[in-house]
Order: sequence, then C-alpha cells, then structure tokens
Amino acid sequence: MTTVSVVTPSGKGGADVELPGEIFGAKVNIPLIHQVVVAQEAAARQGTHATKTRGEVRGGGKKPYRQKGTGRARQGSLRAPQYAGGGTVHGPVPRSYEQRTPKKMKAAALRGALSDRTSHGRLAVVSAFVENGEPSTADAVTVLRTAVGAAQARLSRPVLVVLTADDTVSRKSLRNVPQVRVLDSGQLNTYDVLACDHVVFTQAALAEFVARTGGGELVTVDKPAARPARAAKPKAAAGDGAEPAARPARAAKPKAAAGDGAEPAARPARAAKPKAAAGDGDDADAGEPATRPARAPASRARKTATASATESADDAEADAGPPAVKQRSSGTSRKPASSGSGAAQKEEEE
Repeated sequence: MTTVSVVTPSGKGGADVELPGEIFGAKVNIPLIHQVVVAQEAAARQGTHATKTRGEVRGGGKKPYRQKGTGRARQGSLRAPQYAGGGTVHGPVPRSYEQRTPKKMKAAALRGALSDRTSHGRLAVVSAFVENGEPSTADAVTVLRTAVGAAQARLSRPVLVVLTADDTVSRKSLRNVPQVRVLDSGQLNTYDVLACDHVVFTQAALAEFVARTGGGELVTVDKPAARPARAAKPKAAAGDGAEPAARPARAAKPKAAAGDGAEPAARPARAAKPKAAAGDGDDADAGEPATRPARAPASRARKTATASATESADDAEADAGPPAVKQRSSGTSRKPASSGSGAAQKEEEE
C-alpha cells in the first residue's frame, strides 16, 4: 500500500490517498507491456496504402520496338517494372494491421505501467487544478509544476493528466499547454502512460478509475487526524525506553553463570580419585604410588586400578612365600622317616 499526498491549488496541506496495491503495486511484466504497446500502435495504422501493378498503370499497350534485329533486349511494354513510370512488383495493398489482444492482457499491462511510475515516484494526485469555476491556464500550470516538482516555468518532460469526463474547467485550462496530454479516466491506456514521464490524477478521476478497475473505494486519510498518531509514537518509544531497568536483569545472568562456575570446587573432588589409588598402592611401595596416579590420565583409571590390584596380589604372594618353603622343608625331612625301615627308627629313638 503506497500513500501519496494530495496537492491543493492553495498550497496548503490536504489529505493523503492510499493507492491500492493490486493496481499500483503490481509486478511489471516488460514483454507483456511491449506486446500490448505494439498492438496498440498497429491498430492506429490506417492501412490504406496501395500501389499499381504493370496491369493497372496507364499506357504501355504497344510494343516499343521489334523483337529482333536491334541488338537490344526484347521488350513488350514501356510500363514494365524496370522502366520509370512502370508498375510496382509486390507493392503494398490496403489491409488491416489490427492485432487481437485479450482484455486481461491490456489490463495487466496498464497495471504494470502504473506500478512502474508509482515505484519511481512519478505519480501525483491533485484535488483540483483551478479553485474557482473559471478556466485559468496559469493557475493550472502552477499546480501541475508543484505536483511534478518542475523547477522551470515550462515543463521540460511530457506529463499525462487524467481527468473525469465532466471536468471541463481543467480540460480547458490545460488543453493548450505544451508537453501536457489530457485524457479521461476511461481512456487511460498503457501507451500514453509510457509515453509520458509523469502521471497526474485528479482525486475524483483516481477514485473513478479505482472503482472501475475493481480496486474498491479510494481510501483518504486526513493529515490533521494522522499527525497526533505520529506524534504519539515517539512518546510510546520513550515510555518503552525503560529498558535500562531490564538491562541489569540481563547483566545478572553472568552472575548466575559465575555462581554456577563453582565447578573448580568439584574438580578437586574429581582429583581426589588419584589419591585413593595412591592410598591403595602404599601397601606395596610408598614411593611409586605417589607418582603413578599423577602420570596416569583420567581415561586410564581402569588400567591403574588393574595394575594396583596386580601389585597387591604379588605382594601377597611374596609375604606368603617363606611359610610355604618351611612346610616343604619340613615335608622333606619327614619323607625319609616315613620311608625308612623300622630298625633305623629305633636307632634314632635311642
């Protein structure tokens, strides 16, 4: 939705007009516009051109000279195409250049042309060109220059003015102005829109055109009613500026994160696991267990535990070694006694 300010003859602020987006904000299809413009220019051709063939030209019935004996090429008529004043070969004939163009294509091309002028800021709306009921070319040109934004006294670029059919005062005021083309709202077409740099509607003609093309009613917004609403927006923004109170709340999040950062206290607890492993290794050697847990990473905790269990088992076997040897020595001393004869035993007892 595009809003355009209405220019008044007095120069005072008027109203704002909302242009329907389906008409003045449509997609611009350049090939479609080209086809419609070519068809429109072709339909403007009269097609009354015609030429005469050698059979239609007056004269030429007698053979210019004899067939043989002159040394020249044979000729049968002086009205042949190669002679001056002779007939024309395959010349143009009267015909119609009209091309069939569907109505929907014409409407779509017109919407695209108006949308292009609107997007480039070359569409304006005026309430009227003359305030009183008398035609005035000077007043109408002044209003037109204001609407177009021309700095010079005369218009340097062509301007299309769209009026209603019954607006005779504006028509008489602008019909003799150079670079100005005046059309009714019902005669608005793609070619005239593209042939002019600026398009200027009267407010009544714009409402009539929008209603006829299916855009609904023209929406008009009075500027005095709109100004308080615009002035209230900065106040609302200033009221919402209590964001500094919200920013400390956002700054409190790092504090909560710092409070949660008591993980260093948990990390020593994780580091206490090597101490427990070192305590288990103190049974074998008091020197080695203190260094091995420090070198072993956390991922090798199982290997350390297995190594400590193996060392404890070896220590247990080392402690249990001497009693086993004593039992074996005692067993060997008993074997000769059990295997010896009864006489030997008696000698030993004596």
